[in-house]
Amino acid sequence: MPIAFADATAATGRIIGSEAYRLTGALVDDAALPIDPAVRPRIQLGRDIRAHEYLAALAERDRMKADFIAALDRGGIDALLTPTTQTAAIPCEQVDQSTTPAHFTRVFNLLEMCALALPDGFTAAGLPLSLQVVCRPYDEAVALRIGWAYQQATEWHTGRPPGFGG
Repeated sequence: MPIAFADATAATGRIIGSEAYRLTGALVDDAALPIDPAVRPRIQLGRDIRAHEYLAALAERDRMKADFIAALDRGGIDALLTPTTQTAAIPCEQVDQSTTPAHFTRVFNLLEMCALALPDGFTAAGLPLSLQVVCRPYDEAVALRIGWAYQQATEWHTGRPPGFGG
């Protein structure tokens, strides 16, 4: 890939941090309001992002997007397949709120690409796994055709984790 996941995560953080604080800053800064203690500080990070940093992150996103689309063009690539997350599903109480499980999805959100997540199996413990089909911006039809073909060739979408019925 022409860009690193970590670079995309940093750029995304500056953009969504600025935008989230702009929209909800008054709410998260009011300690009397019942806002999730894991969410409040993530939004408050946007308070310290200056306009020039936000604009630089937007420009960086546009450059990354152009580089990524050019790499797809050079390679004749219609879609990328990745895991949706770095790990299998975990119970909500085990989620580490100080980081993001969106390692493989955030980069494509930043690049304004489309993606589709599909079931693709279970761990030995029965936890669900997921495949992500990523396509160019506004190319949802290709992602859906790939997803449909995948589901015709596999039966993962019909399976259920143990204890969740049939």
